[in-house]
Amino acid sequence: MSGHKSSSYRLFQALNYGFLTALAILCVMPLVHLFAVSFSSNSAATAGEVFLWPVEFTTKSYEFVLTESAFMKAMGVTVLRVLLGVSINMVLTILVAYPLSKDAKALSGRTVYVWIFVFTMLFSGGIIPMYMTMRFLGLLDTIWVLVLHAAVPVFNIVILLNFFRNLPKELEEAALIDGAGHWRIMWGIFVPLSAASIATVTLFSIVMHWNAWFDGILYMNSPDHYPLQSYLYTVVVGIQSIINSSTDMDVLTMVSDRTARAAQLFVGSIPVLLVYPFLQRHFTKGIVLGSVKE
Repeated sequence: MSGHKSSSYRLFQALNYGFLTALAILCVMPLVHLFAVSFSSNSAATAGEVFLWPVEFTTKSYEFVLTESAFMKAMGVTVLRVLLGVSINMVLTILVAYPLSKDAKALSGRTVYVWIFVFTMLFSGGIIPMYMTMRFLGLLDTIWVLVLHAAVPVFNIVILLNFFRNLPKELEEAALIDGAGHWRIMWGIFVPLSAASIATVTLFSIVMHWNAWFDGILYMNSPDHYPLQSYLYTVVVGIQSIINSSTDMDVLTMVSDRTARAAQLFVGSIPVLLVYPFLQRHFTKGIVLGSVKE
């Protein structure tokens, strides 16, 4: 019986690993194809000859993208947005999650506060009231409108507060006996012990700010202030006119709308691809330990 179970388990593992490997390959192939197209010539990409390897290798598409002032300006706006937005998100997430992780006896009205935050996850005022609010505050066409309208990520707060609730209460009690206040306990004990969960919600925040495109189009009056994803959205259908306006003959002959779009999309995804491996090892642990428990 033991040998039969062992054989079944090995078969299950083989099938499981095979399925997950195939799934991973299917997820990676579009990115590899995009990479190959971006390094291929105009004629090869237009003829559909490129699959997973560049044909008639050339770097003209990247030279065109990296010398285009509008693309680099949009990249700068997005980098600034991520730096400001993630910093604000994490500070507010920690400041809200810590008191909400206490029981109702320690924080009067805790249940009411929790339901208010949960309500905002299910319902919103809509686009028009949000736009009018940002206009009334004078934030339109500024970097602050991109970071302040999503300053309090409730989903991240739920993950972090449940992680805080699972930390040993004896640590807090010992710190209180030693004279530490809640501010010292939060930053000196809870935050260092919650590295896995904080890394997880930080990754969520980075991806959210980096990939957001609709708010840039909605709140920015000038295309010069668009973040990267908003800029890419506007040029995906109009990149050919930008190429045609170039005075570089190499660009006109070696770069097409398809290769230019591929290069822009690949360059735009590089920062997240570089950050993800450093935070991925905390991802599973942060989600599991931060999940809702009763």
